[in-house]
Amino acid sequence: MSTAIPQHILVAPAGFKESLDAAVVARAITAGVRRAVPGARVKAIPVPDGGEGTAAMLAESTGGRLVPRRVTGPVGEPVDSHFALLGGQAKGVAVVEMAAAAGLRLVPRDMRDPTVTTTYGVGELILAALEHDIHTILIGCGDSGTSDGGLGALQALGVRVTDAQGQECGRGGRCLQSVAHIDMSALPPALRDGKVKMVMALNAHNILTGERGVARVFGPQKGATPEQVLALEKGFENWARQLSEHCLPQMRGTDFAKGGGTGASGGLGAGLAAIGAQLVSRFEALLDSGLAGFDLNALLKGADLVITAEGAIDFQTPRGKVPAEIAQRAGQIGVPAVALAGTLGKGAQDVYDIGIDAIASIVPIPMSLDQAIIDGERLLVEAAERLMRTLIVGASMAARRESVDTSAW
Repeated sequence: MSTAIPQHILVAPAGFKESLDAAVVARAITAGVRRAVPGARVKAIPVPDGGEGTAAMLAESTGGRLVPRRVTGPVGEPVDSHFALLGGQAKGVAVVEMAAAAGLRLVPRDMRDPTVTTTYGVGELILAALEHDIHTILIGCGDSGTSDGGLGALQALGVRVTDAQGQECGRGGRCLQSVAHIDMSALPPALRDGKVKMVMALNAHNILTGERGVARVFGPQKGATPEQVLALEKGFENWARQLSEHCLPQMRGTDFAKGGGTGASGGLGAGLAAIGAQLVSRFEALLDSGLAGFDLNALLKGADLVITAEGAIDFQTPRGKVPAEIAQRAGQIGVPAVALAGTLGKGAQDVYDIGIDAIASIVPIPMSLDQAIIDGERLLVEAAERLMRTLIVGASMAARRESVDTSAW
């Protein structure tokens, strides 16, 4: 890092799950930077990652609009949701943000049982988008509160899923072990015939089954007990077999069990891949396509420092999370990258190996999660200010060392 105090600072964070969306995070970090370095030129770009806020960000960046819709929520109760119709050069693209219909935020803490939550509302949003003149549905995967393999979404789209007795299966991941047949004949023609294509913006590191699969990695985070984790894993193994056998003809040969992205959003990737959805890295789909409304690589080239952020930095961060992507791109052109987080978890130190130069928690003293969420914006402002003041001290020390005779040491 240069001995000069950074003057051109790019703030490129993700949102903090269940707390602050990316736009609020970017605004708070910018405020903290300017407290410490009032004259700095700061460019703040909330980074869409497919999770909460993605539809709104893309609608704003393209001159599109949000379309409200009431759908079935993850616990079966109606929720107010939305999808986006993009404008400008992206006209004809609809954005369905799965978190808006089946996100963890929509699952009350005392009802977090991933064996029963459903993606049914996601399918309802897809159906609603098909009512408009579109050619592509971009499905943002992130911040999910479900682990049903996309069963609910397929059911909402008219797919008939039955057990060995020919009875229709219920909703939720607990039903996946009993699936014996999948009938896609009632799927909307626009999807079945490929007139409207679906592109899923997801984390390609997430797979459906195995040690790195949905049940073992994300089940406990969504409230699964050890017994439920094992039951979900068996269910996903059967679900992958059934999808392989009954998927649309053009999807034959797809590895629904361990293919990249099949485990995205609790297995939604696998379920929608069976009806033709393309599974694409979220950064390729959202950043490199131009839909986000900015050229990230060009912005990085003009920066002295990049500050990124996410709710938690831990062993999962290198596996396709926003801070890792930002740092890797910054490192390719020699721009230092630092990351702020609500929590630093197991494996946080591993992020140094992927190009993040420094990490810091925004929580300065022990406090409850609820309190940290309530005070999140203020904590971010203060953490960004502390970070910049530390960098100022470092720059001053480096400058002094260059001018002081240290031979006596």
